[in-house]
Amino acid sequence: MRRIVNFLREVGREMKKVSWPTKKELTKYTITVLVVVLFFTLFFTVIDLGISELIRFILE
Repeated sequence: MRRIVNFLREVGREMKKVSWPTKKELTKYTITVLVVVLFFTLFFTVIDLGISELIRFILE
């Protein structure tokens, strides 16, 4: 039990050393991630539809 308590204390100390992002930074990073995910979703959707149409054209 003592080892667990010591571990949790050490975790607490280390968490105080972490450099947390500000609200502005967090918003910026979140928007960046969402834009990149949206871009790749649209990109791969277009590629998938193009390949599907190409295969349909070849098979007909």
